[in-house]
Amino acid sequence: MTKKKAEVHKAYNNAEFLNSAGARELRILSEFIEPKLRFSKNKIIDTIVFFGSARIKSEKEAKAKLREIKKAENKTSVKYKEDLAQAERMVLMSRYYEDAVELSKRLTEWSMKLSEDEKRFIVCSGGGPGIMEAANKGARLAGGDSIGLNISIPFEQFGNSYLRPESTFEFHYFFMRKFWFVYLAKALIVFPGGFGTLDELMEVVTLMQTQKIKKNMKVVIYDELFWKEIINFEKLIEHGTISRSDLKLFDFCSTIDEVFTKVTSHFEKYYLNSK
Repeated sequence: MTKKKAEVHKAYNNAEFLNSAGARELRILSEFIEPKLRFSKNKIIDTIVFFGSARIKSEKEAKAKLREIKKAENKTSVKYKEDLAQAERMVLMSRYYEDAVELSKRLTEWSMKLSEDEKRFIVCSGGGPGIMEAANKGARLAGGDSIGLNISIPFEQFGNSYLRPESTFEFHYFFMRKFWFVYLAKALIVFPGGFGTLDELMEVVTLMQTQKIKKNMKVVIYDELFWKEIINFEKLIEHGTISRSDLKLFDFCSTIDEVFTKVTSHFEKYYLNSK
């Protein structure tokens, strides 16, 4: 009786090897090369990146949650009071979701009118819920495309419904995801957010401060009142840990009209009238 020959896989078809610690470098390269080819295939040459909290809900969703909590029978418990306060905060914060939708819609409508062969200034988000979803939703409402650079994490992050499969990317490595955020970006708009948003903002500003980013990239921090409450920039200057000139690396804006004007004027100055 002839023994069945054991199946031998080529290295690039060996799933066990490709998912092993020894092939980590290959997986990292895959998250560089595969998006690069897809961006090239779809003629996407630059983006407008939206950062912001995954936890901020739409006005409709936030108000529905508030109504649900108000139906509780025991309105004297500590938990009810905490849940009610949180839900009321979410209703107030929902304005950022709605602002992100409107801003993305307006920027997409503007970019679609450009007489360019390539896709210029495409809205790009982290692909998940909250402000990310709002950015992709706004582009969809304008009839345009947008990009989602999703990340696989245990909670909060999932691909939102306003993205097409061909414009959705799934990353394992945060640093490769950040690379693609920054590499194509000509503008970065930072809405209120938590640790992730702070991490992304500070890394980009550091790269600009150290001149690792040499292109003319417009960074807009949305809602000066919110962010100056979160980060005391004046104290950083006072303690000598940053220079006052470092504040020129970004602009504060508190209305979507102001953001729209600053971003589109920047593009017209540096990227559309230089041919």
